[in-house]
Amino acid sequence: MNRRDWISSTGMSAFALLGELLRSRRSIAEGGGTPGTQAVPGFGRAKSVIVVFANGGQSQLESWDPKPDAPAEIRGAFGAIPTAVPGTIISDRLPRLAKLADRYSIVRTMSHEDLDHGSAFYLAMTGTYHQRLSSNPPPQTTDHPFFGSVLKRVRPTQKFVHTSVMVNGPAQVPFEIGPGQFGGLLGKDFDPMVVGDVTTGRPPVPGLTPIASLDGRRRGNRAELLSHLETSASEAGATFSPPMFDMQALYRQAFEMLDRPEAREAFNLDAEPAELRDRYGRHRSGQACLLARRLVEAGTPLVTVVWNHSNRGQDRYLDDEEFGWDTHNDIFQVMGKHLLPKFDQSFSALLEDLDARGLLDETLVVCMGEFGRAPLVALEPRFDGATPGRKHWAATYSIVLAGAGVVPGAIIGRSDRHAGYPVSKKFGPWDVTATIAHALGIDSSSHFQDLTGRPYAISSGQPITELYSG
Repeated sequence: MNRRDWISSTGMSAFALLGELLRSRRSIAEGGGTPGTQAVPGFGRAKSVIVVFANGGQSQLESWDPKPDAPAEIRGAFGAIPTAVPGTIISDRLPRLAKLADRYSIVRTMSHEDLDHGSAFYLAMTGTYHQRLSSNPPPQTTDHPFFGSVLKRVRPTQKFVHTSVMVNGPAQVPFEIGPGQFGGLLGKDFDPMVVGDVTTGRPPVPGLTPIASLDGRRRGNRAELLSHLETSASEAGATFSPPMFDMQALYRQAFEMLDRPEAREAFNLDAEPAELRDRYGRHRSGQACLLARRLVEAGTPLVTVVWNHSNRGQDRYLDDEEFGWDTHNDIFQVMGKHLLPKFDQSFSALLEDLDARGLLDETLVVCMGEFGRAPLVALEPRFDGATPGRKHWAATYSIVLAGAGVVPGAIIGRSDRHAGYPVSKKFGPWDVTATIAHALGIDSSSHFQDLTGRPYAISSGQPITELYSG
């Protein structure tokens, strides 16, 4: 081979390699995945995901993993009932969900090492441990982004205005805003859209009601004026601070919402029949679940329902709309009379409604908290309440998943006789974020890039493939 032929052949090989590297990098940036990912069960089965978050730590013993044969100080005051799946039992305070056990699967061996709400909430929302383990840190702009923010980074939706919507949020720990539910290092443009209490009688998103005198042409003129002002300020040498960029992002989102009537209509709960609204429950959590179903119908890829905005509002308020799952004391009164009846009503309504509309096949539903509760029932003198409860427990707790190819009626993992430790394979919040990405057709082992181009893993976990094989 002469010199010219050698340069020609090696040059073509280099160009071919460069092209392959560029395609690979583009695939990673878009979350496209590596070859063979699509062969893994469940990949791409979901068009949308609904996460129902039990803020405060839902007790596994009083919900999905009761131990009726354990001593009284372990099993607690509630009993267990058989379900639609032979051999599977759940709490006797969940009769409606017991009848639907053939539509969801329970993972009973969730486990991690964080024992305080703020950092454990961060772990649940991001799939990543906080730098301050077992602490209550405030949100920071350097935080790892919420998994909904990562989704917007790798695959922003074109069908709906927002890729990620948080309903009945933001989550409070117990009265301060918890970390991990925002865009973090990706910036405010990647925050989820946050919708608060939808039972106030006011529009869930104020300002979306059309004003007759402000037609599309006038809105367009205002948007154009705003753009001119920002351009003029930039040309004049004005320095745009991060809050200014955040405001620009909010302006863009607001104008887009106003220009898309189908997006406005998705938030209109009054369009639902009164009977269905009653079935979900005319309370904050129930109506939040109903709004989640409407948002999925409208094409929202990820909806997070914060089941209770405060994780322990019962310490401050008598209204059970404020109660949370952080039941250090009075666990049987709070869960038995307030939390579990509402949860049984609304979560069962969500599953039934999605199924009846043919949406469950293409919607992954995840119900989880940041951890569970301790096996031992005891009075904790440092907390309000006169009767015993259960302290934080992350060694083993349960979550529930349904839809989008998940094998219904399965029990994944087995805890010990006190529901305190796993005796089979355990899973972590990182595996949940991997499963969500996987269900949406995104390779969880790929990467997203921050605004400076630095790569971050979409998840450090693995999809829970046992959900698809039973």
